[in-house]
Amino acid sequence: MDSVLFGLAVLYGVWTWRSAPLHYVDTIPGWMITIDPWVGAVGCLTLWWRRRFPILLGIAMVLIMALAATGLGAALVMVLTVAVHRNWLPATLVTVLHLVPSLLFGYENPPPGVTRGAYMTLILLMYLVPLGWGIAVRARRELIANLRREVDRARDEHRQRLAGARRAERERIAREMHDVLAHRISLISVHAGALAYRTTQADAGAGVPLKPGEVGGAIEVIRDNARQALVELGDVLAVLRPERGDRNGGSGPDPETGTAERSASHRSAPQPRLADIFRLVQEAQAAGQRVAFEMVCAPGAAESLRPAVQRTVYRTVQEGLTNARKHAGRAEVTVRVEVDPGTGVVATISNPLPSPRAAADLPGAGAGLTGLAERLALDGGTIEHGVVGGTFRLSTRLPWPA
Repeated sequence: MDSVLFGLAVLYGVWTWRSAPLHYVDTIPGWMITIDPWVGAVGCLTLWWRRRFPILLGIAMVLIMALAATGLGAALVMVLTVAVHRNWLPATLVTVLHLVPSLLFGYENPPPGVTRGAYMTLILLMYLVPLGWGIAVRARRELIANLRREVDRARDEHRQRLAGARRAERERIAREMHDVLAHRISLISVHAGALAYRTTQADAGAGVPLKPGEVGGAIEVIRDNARQALVELGDVLAVLRPERGDRNGGSGPDPETGTAERSASHRSAPQPRLADIFRLVQEAQAAGQRVAFEMVCAPGAAESLRPAVQRTVYRTVQEGLTNARKHAGRAEVTVRVEVDPGTGVVATISNPLPSPRAAADLPGAGAGLTGLAERLALDGGTIEHGVVGGTFRLSTRLPWPA
């Protein structure tokens, strides 16, 4: 584009000089005719710096036009340049600086056979067309720049949403893994610890040796819980792993749970519900944990709860039993679940604080209650936990669905 505009300015200058003498040659001194081509050539050469100094060169072209008719092409190019690279106000001012002296000179020296009005109109068009063209080019470039910024911003927002979705997915996977594995592994650890303790006591002569039936029973519990942990882990991974259809724009989030549990969940084991809490308590009792369980449920209330809410209540009891097993030793755990449309779903797990020696030495990630709070927040629920009167109490409340 620079080469094209420079070439047009040079061609106009050469054509103007070859067309001499001009119609106003008698009204100007002779030295101006002598320097005309050289001044016009300087004006054309300055076009190579027009992008860097548009306003400065646009004003300088006023002087060149006052001295050389061959510089008109370069002057019009500079008017276009200022309009393209600067705002409309400075572009208009530069154009007026060119236009006023040109109109005055044209009014005093119209060409033969041309009326003043027609000549003045021609001069106006000569400057206003490059000005309007430049303003239009600038507006189009600004529009394209704005569209690119919008695309970049949309891309950044999409990248942030994607990162947030990945982070939420990792947190959800971590919650599911914690809920499933912590319960089973804590049962295994309790039984294995009991076997090790009884064996050590028997070897030291401080206890009765284990009977084969006791060893076999403990090993069977350990085996069953290890197998169940693998089964439940596979179920979690089947729920969390997207199917091929989902990667190609499939079914999307589960409308029942509001999460990204895809159609794979319908082919895996059913998700835990309120009725499964009885089995959960029985497993804890079979492992030697003392649990007092009570469920108060209004007739037909459990069936009307969404599966996601029932699963959250199940995970609440599971987390409470796991924490008690880890930190409260053989202290009795009280579990109470109330299901009522008037008050919502309330689950309470409490146990007395044991002595430091009685507490089970089981490690924990410390993220169970945090993950449980996130689960409850997704369903609009609340969680409270802490020590009151020597008793640790975990209580959650879920509102009744509208």
